Amino acid sequence: MHIHQSEPESRIVSQEQWLAARRKYLEKEKEMMRLQDELARQRRALPWVKVDKEYIFLGPHGKETLSQLFDGRSQLIIQHFMFGPGWEEGCVGCSFKADHADSANQHLMHHDVTFVSVSRATLPEIEAFKKRMGWKFKWVSSYESDFNFDFHVSFPKSDANGKVYYNYNMIPFESEELPGTSVFYKDEQGTVYHTYSSYGRGDESLVGAYAYLDMTPLGRNENGPNKDLTDWVRHHDKYEAVPVKSNCCH
Repeated sequence: MHIHQSEPESRIVSQEQWLAARRKYLEKEKEMMRLQDELARQRRALPWVKVDKEYIFLGPHGKETLSQLFDGRSQLIIQHFMFGPGWEEGCVGCSFKADHADSANQHLMHHDVTFVSVSRATLPEIEAFKKRMGWKFKWVSSYESDFNFDFHVSFPKSDANGKVYYNYNMIPFESEELPGTSVFYKDEQGTVYHTYSSYGRGDESLVGAYAYLDMTPLGRNENGPNKDLTDWVRHHDKYEAVPVKSNCCH
């Protein structure tokens, strides 16, 4: 996709003027970073909830409990991947986020953190889509579990004409499946605690492509009918081929 946008002449300045504006903006960037550090500190200080209910997931090696998903580590990050039973493919937004997971996971697993995706789709449906997308991260099915419902990312069809509890508020029903991320901790005695969950735009910090786009002059350029990533993001195997530019000059 090629994006063209004319820039007003008033934005073209001298190097000295550019440097002055950049230094002024740098102070705002530093302030934001300090605020982000403080938010992260407060996030780590949030209270925990003990997980007493036993959840069973089905993965490539059979049934596993939530405790077993930690895979010997003390911290577990779960991507609530929008992919319901009978769907032809996973959500494009969740796939966009998942495209970043393998790169991060090669470092997370060496820092006492396990990453797992969970969906209500059946294991064969998950395995087929995972193979198609070329992902390596662990992905399990919660089809026979209340896990997705208890963590407010799946909703029964009976709620379709009403409201559901999502992102810590009651909202109109949008879909049987919605995205999110949940974090858990397991202590030395094997007790599992739920420490944090984020939903909706709260997950954008996990999308590295957005961090790159936010530095560019045109930004995310999500100006289509939906004003969000669905205006341009595709499953990575559905993009049109990028034209090859010649290095020759004529």
